Amino acid sequence: MDIFVGTIGQVTSLFGLPAEALQMALLRPLSGSGAYGLVASIIKDPTIGPDSYIGYLVSTLQGSTETTFYVLAVYFGSVQIQHVRHGLAAALTADLAGIIAAVAICSYLFG
Repeated sequence: MDIFVGTIGQVTSLFGLPAEALQMALLRPLSGSGAYGLVASIIKDPTIGPDSYIGYLVSTLQGSTETTFYVLAVYFGSVQIQHVRHGLAAALTADLAGIIAAVAICSYLFG
């Protein structure tokens, strides 16, 4: 994960999504508690802190994205839907829209 984030993070940082926040954006659809732990560690880091651009961005990402795979498994499983069809694509598109909106708004307000 660190190698992937380090490589892709160089490109995404040009668009306002630093590598630290990219890791959060990739983890959030998979694990809510893992993403929360990552946010907590970023905010507690004395070199970053809660009042930095990265602190604002990961906090905004936490609120604007969803634990997609958990939601699909629980909600579709509760009503016995066996074929996800377009649900996964729609949910991941909504996550991408949340990431883009979070970066745009945080760049405008805090960048």
